[in-house]
Amino acid sequence: MNCCDRRDLGLLLLRLGTGGVLAAHGAQKLLGWFGGGGIEATGQAMEAMGYEPGRTSAVLAGLAEAGGGTLLALGLATPAAGASAAGAMVGAAAVHAPNGFFAQAGGYEYAASLALTATGLAVAGPGRLSLDHALGHAVNRNWMVPAALGVTAAATAVVVGMRNKRVRKAAEGEQEPLFD
Repeated sequence: MNCCDRRDLGLLLLRLGTGGVLAAHGAQKLLGWFGGGGIEATGQAMEAMGYEPGRTSAVLAGLAEAGGGTLLALGLATPAAGASAAGAMVGAAAVHAPNGFFAQAGGYEYAASLALTATGLAVAGPGRLSLDHALGHAVNRNWMVPAALGVTAAATAVVVGMRNKRVRKAAEGEQEPLFD
């Protein structure tokens, strides 16, 4: 019997590519690698984007990206890895949404693509070329997929909702009164 087929190879390539990009993106936040700002600068930027407290937001986003990306690349705890990475990317998409869809104009295209790919991997599973498969899928059970995605969706909705409320309030506070 073959160890794998082309679907397993395709899932491996998707996991390695998406996981690698996400891990590097998280390392920018956490460690300042690859031209990133590290925790302090990222925390300040997160605060300016409406994510408060900024430092905590930077750590959580960095861990979701770096941790989720690394686990996706390894094919380990795939439902939780995909869900956490997707949640972080939805948070990024919220920041870029006012700029429209396309990344060229500063839109959310790139973050949405990473979120959808991570979600797809969480749902599809890692394939046979993965640590999940080698470990008998101990942390990749069918029930874990809706649980991980549901918990992440709820948490992301709360965090992004609070951020959007802060941004709206700040924008309203900066507007000139219509009548004096």
